[in-house]
Amino acid sequence: MRISEFKMKAKSAAETIAAGERLAASLETGDVLCLKGSLGAGKTTFVKGVIRALQGEETLFMGSPTYTLVQEYRFKKPHVFHFDFYRLKSAGEIWNIGWEEYLLSGGICVVEWADLFPELIPAGARWLEFSKRGEAVLKHGL
Repeated sequence: MRISEFKMKAKSAAETIAAGERLAASLETGDVLCLKGSLGAGKTTFVKGVIRALQGEETLFMGSPTYTLVQEYRFKKPHVFHFDFYRLKSAGEIWNIGWEEYLLSGGICVVEWADLFPELIPAGARWLEFSKRGEAVLKHGL
């Protein structure tokens, strides 16, 4: 079920996770979901819900890939690849971790801090903008 409009207002981590689970139901193989928002706005917590919904409740969430750059979830299909561009200084670093291969893998890419390198995001990606008020809104494009 593809959705084009999504809004959330979460008052807790549990509500943010549940919102991630709801949006995950609309993701399809090949999708790129870009998360934008300040530190502490709930991006990683939201991704936890996406992973739980797509990979199964029992899947161990590996947390933010701030230092590893990407976490791979290959337990069920579609595979999910969770990226964090926060620490990266150049687009070359993203290419070096195999960005193109991930995009072509047939999985779903979820990217925190995607707005730091919008030129690398394929057309058709969905953007979810978070605020520290516990709100998020799905937007197409920046």
